[in-house]
Amino acid sequence: MALTDTAYPTDVSLLTDLYELTMAQGLWESGKLAEEDCFTAFYRDNPFGGVFAVMCGTSDLPDLVENLRFTEQDIDYLASLEAPAGGALFKPAFLEYLRTFRAHLDIDAVPEGELVFPREPMVRVMGPALECQLIETALLNAINFQTLVATKTARVVQAAQGRPVAEFGLRRAQGPDGGMAVARASYVAGCASTSNVLAGRRYGIPVFGTHAHSWVMSFDSELEAFRAFARSMPNNCTLLIDTYDVREGVENAITVAHEMEARGERLAAIRIDSGDLAKLSAYVRGRFDEEGLDYVKISVSNDLDEYTIQSLLNQGAPIDSFGVGTKLATCYDQPALGGVYKLAARREDGERDWTPVVKLSEQPYKRTIPGIQQVRRYVDESGSPVCDMIYDETYLEGEGADRGNTLVAVNDAALVTSVAGMDYRELLVPVVRDGRAVAPRESLEVARARCSTALDALDPVYKRFLYPQSYVVGMETGLARVRDELVRTRMAETETALPWKARR
Repeated sequence: MALTDTAYPTDVSLLTDLYELTMAQGLWESGKLAEEDCFTAFYRDNPFGGVFAVMCGTSDLPDLVENLRFTEQDIDYLASLEAPAGGALFKPAFLEYLRTFRAHLDIDAVPEGELVFPREPMVRVMGPALECQLIETALLNAINFQTLVATKTARVVQAAQGRPVAEFGLRRAQGPDGGMAVARASYVAGCASTSNVLAGRRYGIPVFGTHAHSWVMSFDSELEAFRAFARSMPNNCTLLIDTYDVREGVENAITVAHEMEARGERLAAIRIDSGDLAKLSAYVRGRFDEEGLDYVKISVSNDLDEYTIQSLLNQGAPIDSFGVGTKLATCYDQPALGGVYKLAARREDGERDWTPVVKLSEQPYKRTIPGIQQVRRYVDESGSPVCDMIYDETYLEGEGADRGNTLVAVNDAALVTSVAGMDYRELLVPVVRDGRAVAPRESLEVARARCSTALDALDPVYKRFLYPQSYVVGMETGLARVRDELVRTRMAETETALPWKARR
């Protein structure tokens, strides 16, 4: 039974970048406490050269909002900070405001385990501008790494083709918090177990582990070590056979397996942690089968990732399970998702309607999508047991139903796709209203099942590791027009203010 499902600390008021607090003071001092903002969190590029990401970390968001409080210790620390030019960084009156601060945010998010794609909102935050700023860093910290790990895990699990994958990465993870987040996110995305005992207790994840090379080296002979472990753990007996020589190790494992049979027990498996895993696993499988021990499973480890696992199975290696550590826990080939949090709309005090806003940037690729956004996922329900995912469309909530039947690529208005008459479902769902969770926290099993279903619904052309086909993601035509108008208006204003830019 899990004690709690959160992968996040509850003391989050100062778990932020300093500029969030300096901006908060500026908003407070400028009389903007009643101004409302809408922010969206999204990523721009798919991780690991793939086509999708697996959403993870959103279940922590209600706790972040509900625990966004400033204690006396927090206030005292902020009061002690000095500005670079001298004097206190924060004004006493602002710190008094923080003493009684409570967030009133509304948050909608893609549920954990669902697939997400570039530039569409993963999380939407609406509420007082000051509060939207204060939650930014903690929110991105909660979803960026867990989404990255879940995505890496989904690829590893896909490569394993139904064989169990155990997460072994705690000792190589980036600190205790990283190790806990890895265990949680990897289980959502399909890992069967973790070596992390604290994660097992906290999240209810199955734990797995047997012995290391040091166990074997602690005895005068490998056979003696195997016998001792079999006596100690007859119902959890996986023998690590590569401490000295795999061929000698398998013979000692065979001896112990027969001895266990005589006692009414069974050797569960052996593990190989070095060498040519394809060649060695084939040799070991042959020896066990010759001895009538076809029930003994073969597990392998040793810096595995999705590419190595795929290669091993393509070679026909008779491997039954995998232990994956470093390259999963550290997201070895891409250490960051790059998720961002951008202002999409504003509403002044007393105004009824929201004003969409856009960020231009010197790089057109970084132009944002404006407005109060929602996401539709178009699906094929033509008899398939799982509704296949076809396209994703970002649209202006409340205005997207009748605005058009095509979606427009974010970075190329000439690329349009018809979605007329197609079935769809909405992705962003309420998570927080007025600073409070709107529903009980989902269990990890629910998120895990959702991830499995989502991956099954994604066509294999999008899941292959080499040259995957691009999944179509775009804007509804009405939203595309709003964005284009904002961009043109802002560029014209810039050219008026800076005439030299128009002459370049």
